[in-house]
Amino acid sequence: MGKLYVVPTPVGNLEDMTFRAIRILKEADLILAEDTRTSGILLKHFEIKNAMMSHHKFNEHKTVDGIVNRIKAGETVALISDAGTPAISDPGFLVVRECVRHGIEVQCLPGATAFVPALVASGLPNDRFCFEGFLPQKKGRMNRLNSLVEEKRTMIFYESPYRLLKTLGQFAEVFGADRQVAVCREISKIHEECVRGTLTEVMEHFTMNEPKGEIVVILGGKID
Repeated sequence: MGKLYVVPTPVGNLEDMTFRAIRILKEADLILAEDTRTSGILLKHFEIKNAMMSHHKFNEHKTVDGIVNRIKAGETVALISDAGTPAISDPGFLVVRECVRHGIEVQCLPGATAFVPALVASGLPNDRFCFEGFLPQKKGRMNRLNSLVEEKRTMIFYESPYRLLKTLGQFAEVFGADRQVAVCREISKIHEECVRGTLTEVMEHFTMNEPKGEIVVILGGKID
């Protein structure tokens, strides 16, 4: 029987790729990629020429059985997403779950993920935290936020730059405008930035400076 490797890829700087990740991708019989065009750039940079197959949220239910059968037949399969660690707000959970169900060994390599450097750099408590990922865009959004009103742990959200100001405004409405927050964007890229302060102060900043790029929002928990 083969094995499934879950392989993190850089969220920005290609130098964040690990030696082990490169070796595993070069040795794999098949690489599952969220977007083969995006991953193709990464693989070309590291001179990795192995077979790739598209594996994303729109086709994973159709392809997972075939992938499991290939691994059971002895192939080594590596799963990557466009950036960061697969299955963290990205495709990956389904194929990992099915491999575990079939007794297939799954190894997840340590490596890049956006929320860890954002959390550490935020200056907010990081001994206890909860990861909320992307909020529902419409239905259930406010219910999700209202369910977090009493949350004392630091909260982590992913957000689009186009919805950032709206989201911060909703945070101010639900948690109070003086709640501490850090908005970290373009982590490990040239224009990396972390804006810290109250929700009011950070909203003022991004009202004056249009938010761009990949964004992680670190929100302080409730203080008694």
